[in-house]
Amino acid sequence: MIESTITKKGQTTLPKAVRESLGVQAGDRVRYIISDSEVRILPIRPVSRLFGVLHYEGAVVTVEEMHEAVADSAASE
Repeated sequence: MIESTITKKGQTTLPKAVRESLGVQAGDRVRYIISDSEVRILPIRPVSRLFGVLHYEGAVVTVEEMHEAVADSAASE
């Protein structure tokens, strides 16, 4: 079981094992979800960490080409 102490200011340090489990680092943000008598801690992932998560091997298209494809599809319905 992992424990930590609450300071007079109501602060605590997330133990290393908890930080590693959540994948958070100094400066990251977490969200607290309160449900009945339990509290869950969830990491808030900054958008910058999502770069490169999705891999796409198709041809590169512009926003204009995307708009044209949507318009063509809508016109054919």
